[in-house]
This record gives sequence, structure tokens and C-alpha cells, in this order.
Amino acid sequence: MSSPARPGWMEKPKPLTQAAKGLALVAVVLLVCVPFLVIVSTSLASTDEVVANGGWVLWPTEPSLDAYRDILDGGIVTHALGVSAGVTVVGTLLSLACTVTLAYALSRPGVFGGRPVLLLVLFTFLFPPGMIPSFLLVKELGLLDSYASLVLPVLVNVFNLVVLRGFFQGIPEELYEAARLDGAGDWRVLFSVVLPLSKAALAVVGLFYAVAYWNSWFYASLYLESDHWPLQQVLRTYVVAGSGLTDATTGEGTVTAPQTVQMAVLVIATVPILLVYPFLQKYFTKGVLTGAIKS
Repeated sequence: MSSPARPGWMEKPKPLTQAAKGLALVAVVLLVCVPFLVIVSTSLASTDEVVANGGWVLWPTEPSLDAYRDILDGGIVTHALGVSAGVTVVGTLLSLACTVTLAYALSRPGVFGGRPVLLLVLFTFLFPPGMIPSFLLVKELGLLDSYASLVLPVLVNVFNLVVLRGFFQGIPEELYEAARLDGAGDWRVLFSVVLPLSKAALAVVGLFYAVAYWNSWFYASLYLESDHWPLQQVLRTYVVAGSGLTDATTGEGTVTAPQTVQMAVLVIATVPILLVYPFLQKYFTKGVLTGAIKS
């Protein structure tokens, strides 16, 4: 008696199918890696080599750190790098603190005003304020040309709030009741029960906040003067706008090719976040999917 036919998804892949999948994977990897390799190589190439290759270098024959030396000696990029690092660290910590406390309050049943507050938060997600109302609000609060203007208007992200709220709702109710029977208050339950069980969600949400603060340039262009710009706004200035790198104190420009300087700034702006991803990658699926189940 012959065995019943197996479903198509349970059959062993054919060699041709495996080869096609392998080629597709290689193509995707090349599409991701080659542009980044060109950026790094161009930033390390000499001025003559960049000019000879039309502005782009795939593999430098004589690697040089002149571009990095120029931009770090000028003072503009180092100051902008410090601004971005400070805003990212402080903003991420404040955003996590506010998001965690608000999500915990909205996740508990019977909280006074919980439903209206949740609807109000979701309303801001569906109908965000425009650029002009946001600018007028920041101006009236006296936050113009202040680093607080990069943090306070975006302190709580609704998506991250919904993810954490759903994650907190997924914690077994028996744990809350056991903590209450032991005499724990709301803050004790949050710090002793909820947060230790939410490391995956906190890591993902924290990374989302950190990436958002690190890559933010739009608010800096609206609210800050040029001498207070973060790294991403400086990067935009002489990569997108095509401005050269000039020291604000001496007025002297760089001696390397503009393409080399631009790519060096791009590397400096990209590498810090790339170094964080491998340590938090394992939390992505668990944190986001678990937090979205009951949102």
C-alpha cells in the first residue's frame, strides 16, 4: 500500500530551488554590503585615487586616515558627535522611563482615567501635529536653541508604548496577585516583578528610541542654531547640501577630496549604531511579537 502524498511544503527542496535560493541570498547580501564597502573604502582612499576613479573607490590601494584626521581636528564633527551621543543617551533613558511608567499604568485594569488617556495617546498617533504647531509650541515653551527641544517633543512614542503595554498585559496575573499578597505596592511590583520579566521588550524599545534620537536631524534644523547641531544635521549639510567642511574658528577647509570627507562623516555617523545591533538582535522577535499580541 503506497503512502499518501506529502504536502508541497513538506517535500525536500529540489536542487534547482536550493540553487535559486542561494543566488537570491547572495544577491541580497551584495546589495547590502557593496554600498557600505564603497563608503568605507572611499573614506580611506587618498585624494589622488578618488579623483582617478571618478569619486568612488571599491578597494583602496593605499589606505589613508587623512579624511578622519581632518574632520576630527576641525572640531565641528567632534562637537556634533558629542551632542548626538548626549542627546541619544539622555533621551533614551528619559523616554524609556516615561514609556515604561505610562505603559504599566495603562496595562493595569481599573486604573482611574486609563481608558481616556489611552484613547488620547492613540489619537495623537492617528493625527500627529504638523510642523508649524510643533514649532510654535516649542517656541512658546522657550525651548528654541535648546537640546531639550530634541527630546521633549518626542519623549513618548506611541508604537513603543503600545508594544510595552501589550507585553505587560501578557505577564501572568498570578504574579501581580502574589506580589500584592506580599504587601508590594505599584512601584515595587513594577521594579521587582514587571521589569525583570520585560528585558527583551525593554531592549527592543530602548534600541528603537536610541536609533530615532541618533538619526534625528529634522528637529535640529528647526529648533537649533548651527553651532549646536547634532551629527546627523552636520552630515546632511555637507552630504546632501554639498557644503564643504570648514572649521568654525579658523575658517580653514579640509585638504582631502570632498567625497572622502563626506564618506568619512557617514561612517562615523553609522558605525556606533551598527555596533549596538548585534548585542540586541536576539531580543527583536521576542520583544516585538510578544508585546504586540495583546496590544
